[in-house]
Amino acid sequence: MTESATAFMDGVLHDPEQPDQRSGPAWGAVIALALGTFGLVTAEFLPASVLTPLAHDLGITEGAAGQALTMTAIVGAISAPTMAIITKRLDRRIVMWAMTLLLILSNVLSAVAGSLSFLLAARVVLGIALGGFWSISAALAMRLVPSHLLRRAMSIILTGVTVATVCAAPIGAYVGDIWGWRTAFMIAAVVGAVTLLVQLMTIPRLPPIGVASFRSLLDVAKNPMIKVAILVVLLVASGHFAGFTYIRAFLEKFPALNIETISLLLLAFGICGFFGNLAGGFLAEHSLKAVAALPPLLIAMAAVSLLMLGASAWSTAIAVAVWGFAFGAVPVGLQTWMVLHAAPGQAESAGGLMAATFQVAIAAGAVIGGLLVDNAGVASAFAYSAVASFLAALTAFLLGPKREP
Repeated sequence: MTESATAFMDGVLHDPEQPDQRSGPAWGAVIALALGTFGLVTAEFLPASVLTPLAHDLGITEGAAGQALTMTAIVGAISAPTMAIITKRLDRRIVMWAMTLLLILSNVLSAVAGSLSFLLAARVVLGIALGGFWSISAALAMRLVPSHLLRRAMSIILTGVTVATVCAAPIGAYVGDIWGWRTAFMIAAVVGAVTLLVQLMTIPRLPPIGVASFRSLLDVAKNPMIKVAILVVLLVASGHFAGFTYIRAFLEKFPALNIETISLLLLAFGICGFFGNLAGGFLAEHSLKAVAALPPLLIAMAAVSLLMLGASAWSTAIAVAVWGFAFGAVPVGLQTWMVLHAAPGQAESAGGLMAATFQVAIAAGAVIGGLLVDNAGVASAFAYSAVASFLAALTAFLLGPKREP
């Protein structure tokens, strides 16, 4: 970690208005943040696993249903850089509790939606929670543990992403098939309620220690390495979500798999993503360039394999597993690069900017994927995934961080 990051950590951990962190790291609060990432990622991508029955029930096309992801991403992109500024005078634990309450509300509203417009309104609420959480999560981690444990804490928090990937897609698809897609959203609401309870019990007082502003956000955005990271995020995330949003439709059409097999493949995707997260954390300790370039390259290779060998169930299964492993490494690598390496002294601004960029990329991917699916067939969305992911890998390799962690 850089000297500026260490100095920032020292100032945070010894702030007289905060609970004394010198007695030990607040691992309970770190786990509570991991539960938050789990609940948010589960809710954000749940529509992808219940896309077909959701679209049929609401009387809309699959491409239109996929815009439930787009709405969340657009609002999240607006919320991420602004929430830290809007709530700059509030204790950060109160902000976190509020975001979790919005998560619960969104899932309940989604479960009772009777039209596309109502569903999109529910997803607006989720977008606010999503952006607000991701904008401050890395900064909170820096206040909960000492500097030498920070990467471990971030790995734990981001494990919530991969565990959600393991559970949300296959369980959502299975529950949606057995009890209906609405039940899947109600289960997600219950998970959010449990998360809120744990957060109420574990997160300590965290008064704001720096006044966030749009000026600090602009300062971070001018950082040359941040600009490169933003481009990589835009490419890899839009490429991933252009394809993954419609993975169920692809698996139903080309290998013509049944729902049980699709659920197993989505489970394999998530399990491989968990190991990808661990691999990404390990690689981030040694080479930021590698952890930024290799995962999108693997995603591109997996997308090409699906296009060329998609009629084979076994080839499809291997490609999905590789894709899951690769994407599991993406968040920890980009978070380490952008928040903890390129701008460690401005963690909330960098975190908000990264979250906003990620949500813009998700929205772009879902929109592009939806247009391609409805007008050129589902395979065209995976072609875009391959091209965008390859460009992300090339950008990271040629322009990525020169200095290792």
